[in-house]
Amino acid sequence: MADAPKNKENVLHQKSLAFAYRCINLFKYLAYERDNKEFVMSRQLLKSGTSIGANVRESKNAQSSADFVSKLSIALKEADETQYWIDLLHYGGFLNDREFDSLDHDVKELIALLTAIIKTEKNKQKKKENPNI
Repeated sequence: MADAPKNKENVLHQKSLAFAYRCINLFKYLAYERDNKEFVMSRQLLKSGTSIGANVRESKNAQSSADFVSKLSIALKEADETQYWIDLLHYGGFLNDREFDSLDHDVKELIALLTAIIKTEKNKQKKKENPNI
């Protein structure tokens, strides 16, 4: 089987899926395996962290360029929310510095990828609407 092309969108799909898996494992750890269990914030992290990849996946079948940008914009909002829950879990003492740094790095990488793809697609849309730009 041939390898998929190495472009930002494929990297985004891979990284968002891997991040969702990390969020699932973190939820299981925080809610069920730790002595100091935490359910509320970890559940919010689970929801927003897995939603990033779900919206990225939906963007693969977008009906238009605008729909594509819309799906990725929702993924970006979910990534931002996820970063909030990671911050809160860290400040609350549920994530140590090493755990926080790793998750924070991954979500910031997703945010950067999403932002770049959205910006590129919006620029393409503008050029189609006004070719003189």
